[in-house]
Amino acid sequence: ASEWASITARAPAPQRNAMREFGQEVGLAFQVADDVLDATGTSEELGKTAGKDAAVAKSTYVQLLGVEGARAAAARHADAAVNSLERSGVPTGTLAALARYIVTRRH
Repeated sequence: ASEWASITARAPAPQRNAMREFGQEVGLAFQVADDVLDATGTSEELGKTAGKDAAVAKSTYVQLLGVEGARAAAARHADAAVNSLERSGVPTGTLAALARYIVTRRH
């Protein structure tokens, strides 16, 4: 979606590529953070049943990396998302805040 917005805005190719990379990295950060929340949060905090992934033996980042390893991976993906924008000169403001929120959210 972020790449389509940059195409519509007629952004130069390097900025479009940065937006595509941002979308991929922030999507991974979200998934990893979601796996951590499912493993560590309560149903009340999450607004959904916690621990569903483990209950169905779903392969998750937490299962592969452990909680702390998964948290670190989520942070690396968020950093990579922001770095992709910075390298191409795309203003990071709100998008950087979004990437950081994704890995620090509690629900």
